[in-house]
Amino acid sequence: MSLSEITARIAKACDAAGRDAASVRLIAVSKVQPPERVRAVLDEGHRIFGENRVQEAASKWPGFREAYEGVELHIIGPLQSNKVRQAMELSQAIHSVDRPKIAETIARIADETGACPQLFLQVNTGEEPQKAGVLPAEADAFVARCRALSLPVAGLMCIPPVEEEASLHFALLAKIAARNGLEGLSMGMSGDFEKAISFGATHVRVGSAIFGQRETI
Repeated sequence: MSLSEITARIAKACDAAGRDAASVRLIAVSKVQPPERVRAVLDEGHRIFGENRVQEAASKWPGFREAYEGVELHIIGPLQSNKVRQAMELSQAIHSVDRPKIAETIARIADETGACPQLFLQVNTGEEPQKAGVLPAEADAFVARCRALSLPVAGLMCIPPVEEEASLHFALLAKIAARNGLEGLSMGMSGDFEKAISFGATHVRVGSAIFGQRETI
């Protein structure tokens, strides 16, 4: 697979859903990818990338930003409180705001600095005990809490359970977003992004289908 093939598949999925292809943003997930693979995608003109770990993002992206204009970095992995400030400095969007403590920390730092990335609130649609995110029943209250903190909530994010039909989770996330007046839906990965687009995804997170299988560290 390649960047151009993924872009073509996104356009086709949007066409099938009666949507403009420009309404879906492709986040190239570059976590644990060697620099030469990331550079190749940058050289193709892509500028929106996602990283799971703040430490890896900090070691990788300042250099790429110097070499390539217009890079937009999204933090998509679980966020620890002691990494929030660094994540906010590095990124234009954080997709893993998953609990009130993190939201409050972001709000405090935003008040200090006068700046804040776009935020997506993570919903644990499968109610999996090992997975981050607020439960669906708590999502409305969490959205309200974040708005009360004057946070720039762009939308919601989910990672469906591997063994369950993803469509059910995409539909649930879209329903929660709609009733809270949120347009952003960060959902869909390499194996199911076309399905996510049919349910309204605005941001799809695709890694291995663009870069190849990740290297282990």
